[in-house]
Amino acid sequence: MARYRGPVEKLERRLNADLGLKGERRLNGKSALEKRPFAPGQHGQRRTKLSEYGLQLQEKQKAKILYGVGEKQFRMYFKAAARQEGNTGANLITLIETRLDNVVYRMGFATTRANARQFVTHGHILVDGKKVDIPSYMVKPGQKIEVKEKSKTNTQIVRSLELTNQTGISDWVDVDKTKVFGIFTRIPTREEVVIPVEERLIVELYSK
Repeated sequence: MARYRGPVEKLERRLNADLGLKGERRLNGKSALEKRPFAPGQHGQRRTKLSEYGLQLQEKQKAKILYGVGEKQFRMYFKAAARQEGNTGANLITLIETRLDNVVYRMGFATTRANARQFVTHGHILVDGKKVDIPSYMVKPGQKIEVKEKSKTNTQIVRSLELTNQTGISDWVDVDKTKVFGIFTRIPTREEVVIPVEERLIVELYSK
């Protein structure tokens, strides 16, 4: 599946959800969703009532866009979550949270998951001292994630760490901002992962 290359804020407006796609722009209150909280296009301000299927599909789209995951990979995560014990929806979210690009984002090394994915694919990130350039790499508790030495002065990474003074850093990672590395201490609970997604509807969609 080809990755979406268009204006990402249109996606947020269409889904009426802050998916964190614009990073610092959002923090400065300049996001398009805040200025125009309705769908893009000529008929964007018309009220439309979604069917049950439409609501389920919308939640799946939110999750896929938020994490930057394609349909084939997302379905793979769902099947893996369904095989685990416990709530399938919660398992799905916490499983995707262990992706390397997402962990880099959670550690504050990037302002968006898209930037984090780019840092990983360009070889800026080390896992336990070894370069890993696969964004979907699943990080395990206890693993060390660090920015390689030559990239620690990268202006985007430096700025992103500065912004963590406003945004904070997730409780399930332990980050040394001076040395630009962190430890993925544990898999978060679903309650800790604050995202505008109702995974229950995704489970209903895939269970049909």
